[in-house]
Amino acid sequence: MKRHGILNSHISKVLSDLGHTDLIVIADAGLPIPSDVPRIDLALTLGVPSFKDVVSAVSEDMVVEQVILASEIKEKNEETLTYMNDTFSEPEQKFVSHEAFKQLTKQAKVVIRTGEVTPYANCILQAGVIF
Repeated sequence: MKRHGILNSHISKVLSDLGHTDLIVIADAGLPIPSDVPRIDLALTLGVPSFKDVVSAVSEDMVVEQVILASEIKEKNEETLTYMNDTFSEPEQKFVSHEAFKQLTKQAKVVIRTGEVTPYANCILQAGVIF
């Protein structure tokens, strides 16, 4: 058994397989997931696990070069935006419309679905490199 890091074998494998500029999505419970993109469904009950819990675990294990958020988060979910700003102070942040965000999910290697039920609690993380 692993001593540190992500214990979920599916997430651990996805992170290990990522190449530079690959995308992963961490989604709230309501984000539509394209049928041809693999889904890792962590949702247990409303709010569990939270978006923040999953982002925190993934960000500790992944080199993130860019964070993409829906621009609607600025007005509809300031608390989550503040969390994202605090968590990702280094990588570039990019804002797109929620419709454009949903289109970008089609390019993701995986969508990790949380139990989050607050508006626009979704992000796309673009993989960076350690060198």
